[in-house]
Formats: sequence, C-alpha cells, structure tokens
Amino acid sequence: MRVVTVKLQKRHIVLRCETKETNLKPGDLVILKTKEGNQIGTVVTPPKEINPEIFPKPHCSLLRLATEEDQKKFAEEEEKAANAIRKCKDKVEELGLPMKISDVDFSEEGKITFFFTAETRINFRELVRQLAAEFHCRIEMRQIGARNEAKMMGGVGNCGLPLCCLTFLPDFESVTIKMAKEQGLSLDPDKISGLCGRLLCCLGYEAETYREAIKGLPKCGTRVTTLYGEGKVIKQNPLKKTLLIELTDGRQLTLKAEEIKVK
Repeated sequence: MRVVTVKLQKRHIVLRCETKETNLKPGDLVILKTKEGNQIGTVVTPPKEINPEIFPKPHCSLLRLATEEDQKKFAEEEEKAANAIRKCKDKVEELGLPMKISDVDFSEEGKITFFFTAETRINFRELVRQLAAEFHCRIEMRQIGARNEAKMMGGVGNCGLPLCCLTFLPDFESVTIKMAKEQGLSLDPDKISGLCGRLLCCLGYEAETYREAIKGLPKCGTRVTTLYGEGKVIKQNPLKKTLLIELTDGRQLTLKAEEIKVK
C-alpha cells in the first residue's frame, strides 16, 4: 500500500492518505477525499510503500493535484464558513446562551448545520429563528461532546502526533481511570487527559493486555513472604511479572512473582 503524508489547510493537521501517485513532492497542493468531503492540503512527505498488515488503513485517499480553481473554491468556502460562525456566535452572545459554537456544515440541499458544545441542555429555538431569517434557509443546531469537538477541530496529542480520533479511530470506546491504574500510570489529570479534557483514548489500547498480565499477581498492599524476609507489595509490573516489595526493615526489592509467597 502506498501512502503520502498531507497537511490539511482547513484544520492544520497532518493525515496519512492512500495514493496511487508516485511523483508527488513536498509542497504540492492536492485534493483529498475524507469523511467530511473533499479537502485541500499540502504534501509533507513523498509517497512511500508501507505494510498494510502492520499499519492501519488510512481513512482518506488522495484524488489528484489541486488546480487554481480548486484553491479559489476552497478559499471561498472557508470564508463562507467563517462568516457563518461569526454571525452565529454574535447571535449566541446577544441571546446570552451558554453554548460554544465549534463548526458549521453546508449541505447540498441548502441546510446549514451548526455544531456546538454545552454543559447543559439549551433552548435554542429563538436562535434558530434568527439564524433562519439571517441566512434564508433551514437551520439545524447539533450538540456534540468534548471528544467530538476535538475530532472536528484537530490538534496534536501529548505524544506529539495528530489526534488518534482524527487519524484512525472510527469510534470512541469507553475509557476508565481503572485502565490507568492497571497500567501503573500517573493519575495526574494533566498527564492522562487529552485535548478534549477527557481521559486519553490510548489508555484503552493495551488495557486488555495489562488486564490479562495482572492476573495472578498479588495486589498492592498484600503481605508476602520472601527469601529476604516478610514485606508487602507496593508496586506491580504486569508485563515483566515482577513486584516491588518493601521489607519490614525498610528495604525495597524487585522480585519475580514466583519468588514470593502470599501470607
């Protein structure tokens, strides 16, 4: 499978796209086919072959090189969207609604959909009425969650890579603080939370592996007996099958699971 890395102009994010082209070079403007429709972007790295059995299949594909007409069209659409969002935000402020406008979508049927986030349920009937009078078309307000907002807006995660939800995650899976505990990660919210403010999606990638590896290991706080004396478990390493033991004399030793005996 041949892929090329492209930076979208709309969201300033980098995506890996499938392509049949071989002569693309960094700086080329191209048209991509994504879930949100066709978008324009700039080639970051030239095409290269990857093993589809190792790397996930890209969720977008490169259609062709962009023309001057394409650039003009996308620039007009961006200006149209920015203008719509600005007017909608002004209306929201005038009405004093506790909501945040995130994005807008123009359908081919003439409908305009505004995406927003809010802590509570919002009565936006008056807002819809005023927007319909402003744009002379059908208006839809669609509330989204913090994760969906991050997926729409794009960004870079703590790892330095584009957000998983934007590049390859098709759906959001449930993530719990227990997953972080089982993997021995810091429970500092700043370290295990994503741009959306929710727990990192990647906490779930290895959760099942750790869940299986931790089976049979004594829990932290368990009193145990070792060749070096009695103590208690203060830390687990499920992947190495080792335990950090604090002996009664204060010494700390890392021992294999088979080297200890639960009292």
